[in-house]
Amino acid sequence: MTDQAAYFRSLHVPGSPLVLVNAWDAASARIAEEAGSRAVATTSAGVAWSLGARDGDVLDADEAVAAIRRVVAAVQVPVTADIESGFGADPGAVAETIRRVVAAGAVGVNIEDGIRSVEEQSARLAAARGAAGEALFINARIDEYLRGGHDLGAVVARANAFVEAGADGVFVPGVVDPATIEELVAKIPAPLNVLVGPGAPTVPQLARLGVARVSLGSGVASAAYAVVRKATRETLSAGTYASLTEEIPYGELNSLL
Repeated sequence: MTDQAAYFRSLHVPGSPLVLVNAWDAASARIAEEAGSRAVATTSAGVAWSLGARDGDVLDADEAVAAIRRVVAAVQVPVTADIESGFGADPGAVAETIRRVVAAGAVGVNIEDGIRSVEEQSARLAAARGAAGEALFINARIDEYLRGGHDLGAVVARANAFVEAGADGVFVPGVVDPATIEELVAKIPAPLNVLVGPGAPTVPQLARLGVARVSLGSGVASAAYAVVRKATRETLSAGTYASLTEEIPYGELNSLL
């Protein structure tokens, strides 16, 4: 295991969560690093949008891996990559994706289940673990709550199976209820990652619940693109530029790269 991989793994401490403000290109990764992030995570949605594709296993794997490589090259901190469901139809293809991601320099990945069967997803995670050895922190995403479900028992059962298959951490986006988060922390035998944004508990509150990792997901990318739309509409309609008052000065941003 590399020093960066070991360091990244050590950052997952229940009650003292790793906070990840997800990036989608080299510039957003450098901004996150310069602002004090201990690691950089990519957002699959942001990466896909920036490359002209929809999120949801549409982006070409070659483009995804190239984006990971650019982010890794831009920063000194560890990088964990959101690789959607693994860019592969079967466990063997997922394993090949993992080998490419490790070669690109990432020390962590998110792999979503897409509500596949427990057996199918466990096989995909086991293949990822076999391909990576201990060089990669595998964060298994469970989509039950994100897709509108509310079956906590099913989430816990999936989490236990996925950890048994080789996952190092479990990501349960879509849940913000403190009591539910606390129960997930108690019942899942691995560091818990939650997705946050407006309306979610604060980082200190999540720390008190025992959460080990906090992610903003595609939220920052969405907010950045909202500025593009707002500035365009304002300039075209009113001919004014108030939407740009919060910009990072050209020289400051240019000097980061």
